[in-house]
Amino acid sequence: MTSFSSPLSLRPTLSPLHRLSRHLSRSLLGLACLAALAPSAHAKGPKDPYLDGEVLVRLHTTAGLAPLLTKYHLAVVAQSGARPIYRLSVQDGGSVTAKVKALLLEPEVIAAEANVKPQAPEARKNAVWAIGSEVEYREQWAPDAIRLADAHLLSEGAGIRVAVLDTGVDPSHPALAGKLLPGRDFVDGDNDPREEGSTDNGGFGHGTHVAGLVALAAPAAKIMPIRVLDPDGRGDVWKLADALAYALDPDGNPATDDGAHVVNMSLGTLDRTSILDAAMTLAACAIPKPTNDPATDFTDPGYDKDKARCATSQRGAVIIAAAGNDGSRDARQYPAAENVYGLLPIGATAANHRYAAFSNTGSWIDVAAPGDHITSSVPGGQYGTWSGTSMAAPLAAGVAALVRSRSPKLNPVDVTRRLERTGAALCGNVKAVQIDAWAALKNKPAPDLSCL
Repeated sequence: MTSFSSPLSLRPTLSPLHRLSRHLSRSLLGLACLAALAPSAHAKGPKDPYLDGEVLVRLHTTAGLAPLLTKYHLAVVAQSGARPIYRLSVQDGGSVTAKVKALLLEPEVIAAEANVKPQAPEARKNAVWAIGSEVEYREQWAPDAIRLADAHLLSEGAGIRVAVLDTGVDPSHPALAGKLLPGRDFVDGDNDPREEGSTDNGGFGHGTHVAGLVALAAPAAKIMPIRVLDPDGRGDVWKLADALAYALDPDGNPATDDGAHVVNMSLGTLDRTSILDAAMTLAACAIPKPTNDPATDFTDPGYDKDKARCATSQRGAVIIAAAGNDGSRDARQYPAAENVYGLLPIGATAANHRYAAFSNTGSWIDVAAPGDHITSSVPGGQYGTWSGTSMAAPLAAGVAALVRSRSPKLNPVDVTRRLERTGAALCGNVKAVQIDAWAALKNKPAPDLSCL
């Protein structure tokens, strides 16, 4: 995600690794929040910066495109596979907001929105960073809090693929050795999803940190690195939706079992996006039967590959998304708040069995995971300690991988419901429960936490 502005406690003299930790902190929720990737799917203009001259549309059928291109002076930049979902460019210099407003009045158009660029959400809270070490990575408080050692006696995530949509990874990091699958870079458009940039970039290191936490929670799972954010932790809605489709079917052949079983998105926006909503619905194999609601129309033949994939034993992916670091009961971060089948928003907890002060909360968040002062891998073979829902999400994604490995017949919603049902009640007046890996694998209620 993008960088968050939040108060930080900095040491007076900063070595290169200190500087890295500082930047990790800054982008922490930037990546726990693709910060403002969301476009508006209604007549109002987007709240966040958007790519000038671009409109994203979803149509009922591919046949409906040509008349719209002519009428509104648009051209196709890209299509989402064979689906009637398009990235269009404005050819006459007209206003994106005006184009979106007009397109939404067309019967053939299900959704139209600007291709919003992420930006840091306001008033984000963040924990003080510190230099981490490999010992801290292995022996920190988080694994004990969710009973990972006990859980690993039952499952380590073997046979499960976890896609990490983020800033990329450092493929040479020891914590990720032997755990990475081939991935894709949607920023540069190549097959090398490694982290780029330096500590001068606000988002540098975020994806490596997230991937290391998936590896910690599910050591036998394979990680599919997919780069959707640039070195400053910025991306756009189209790249994210396109990357999500790729994660579920990397070779484009729905008969091949090569897609992710779990997807982690430690990123987000404060605005809902219909294009991303549709992408997640397809990823989780939550394709509904047509109703009077246009959003449920997936009848175009362009969705046939998605339907074929969903008919296989893979049964869609569990989607884990960071809930955001606004410390708010009211603010909703997307995609975490999309309310899609198979999607689980994750809040963050602290070592005292309480909800972290920086984490969003509210009725839309049912599950949390350790996110305060969490140590993981950062580029250059180093370790850093960050705080945020960006850190909680990959721990939850790792536990989802453990469950899918042990119980492969569970579909995405079965997995998310089990994580909710078996979580441990937190101290204080909080609705969300903390993930308990052992309880989730045994499908039994977690024991009560000791509250002081």
